[in-house]
Amino acid sequence: MKKYLKRYLDAELEELLEYMGAVLIIGPKWCGKTTTAKQHSKSIVQLQDPTNSNNYLKLAKLNPLLLLDGEKPRLIDEWQMAPELWDAVRYSVDESDDDGLYILTGSTVVDNSKIMHSGAGRIHRLLMRPMSLYESGESNGKINLMDLFDNPDLEITGIFSELTVPDLIFAMCRGGWPESLNKKTKKQQLMIARSYLDILTQVDVSSIDGVKRNPDKVKALLKSYSRNISSFVKNTTIIGDIQEHHGTMSEKTYYDYINVLKQLFVIDETVAWGPKIRSKTAMRNSSKKSFIDPSIAVASLELTPEELLYNLEFAGQIFENLCIRDINVYSACRGGKVLQYHDQDGLEVDCVLVMGNGDYALMEIKLGSDEEDDAASNLLKLNDLICERKKSGEINIPEPKFLAIITGGEMAYVREDGVKVIPIGCLS
Repeated sequence: MKKYLKRYLDAELEELLEYMGAVLIIGPKWCGKTTTAKQHSKSIVQLQDPTNSNNYLKLAKLNPLLLLDGEKPRLIDEWQMAPELWDAVRYSVDESDDDGLYILTGSTVVDNSKIMHSGAGRIHRLLMRPMSLYESGESNGKINLMDLFDNPDLEITGIFSELTVPDLIFAMCRGGWPESLNKKTKKQQLMIARSYLDILTQVDVSSIDGVKRNPDKVKALLKSYSRNISSFVKNTTIIGDIQEHHGTMSEKTYYDYINVLKQLFVIDETVAWGPKIRSKTAMRNSSKKSFIDPSIAVASLELTPEELLYNLEFAGQIFENLCIRDINVYSACRGGKVLQYHDQDGLEVDCVLVMGNGDYALMEIKLGSDEEDDAASNLLKLNDLICERKKSGEINIPEPKFLAIITGGEMAYVREDGVKVIPIGCLS
């Protein structure tokens, strides 16, 4: 049997099952939802099981409550294939007035028109992302992100990462897909992301709602989107790029495809941080282009680790996406949200990590050490701006818990200006 690698979501799911009737695990295909859910369930219905799928779907329409009969917690895998099950689960939770009854998994967002009730208070949603570097065993995890919020003065100097830049570039290309770790060679590991992309473009974008979509146009969109990863480029620019390199695509088609890719948990943009630190006219509210996993960009552009080693500037953009993925994973247990700051005066900070209790940290993400001074300057400028606005009474938010640069370097330390430098290979 393949060894199960524990996920951050395990602890969240275990806790939720103690006080929620049902938990829905959502996220992209192949990120490990079913495998993790099985660790916490005592019976299972797999709607994609080819030997029983038709019977399950017929039964779901006739009497969905029969599919819920089994030892609890009962796992209903890929429930969106039979949307009737949602209301059946909600009804069962209400009737039994018990907790930890059902675990549902799903790889797409379901149209709310197909369900009668939202499930609020009965069914809790958990987003699962592909594996972080700590979950895959590559980060040593010696610096815990949540510990820094509890103790911003925590000693980090002298902690080292074993990951080199080539190691990190390979991790970006391979991605956090659990199945890739079971492959024997690096070539096989890299093929998982490409296989995921093939299924996504050939099958998933059309099967989500039965609307036929052109796989070549989806690939063209993903290529143009990938070329602009970790940037604020406008959608009109991407449409223009698609038309220049891959043929015509209307604005309507573009936004339809973007919406579908978001419903499939492929596109995962980093939205703007909201406090009115500058005047409204000086703020930019555009989102940063990013994927749920950096390997999607690499696979879309058909790049290899060797090619990225000779294009470190673009590798840095993909590295930012990898770090955002991991920070999201590490902070989810406390309601963390990764946002970004960008104003019309040119001040930009890659990551504003806001926790569920309102605490936040400012972070820049840089693959190489040669960019650290500029990154620290950005962090300190935004920090000073916040302090000035607080002092004048223009804003009412706490000061950031800490400032940090997440790097692809080897050593963690604290700069003389107080900014922490933390290798992603040390973070957990």
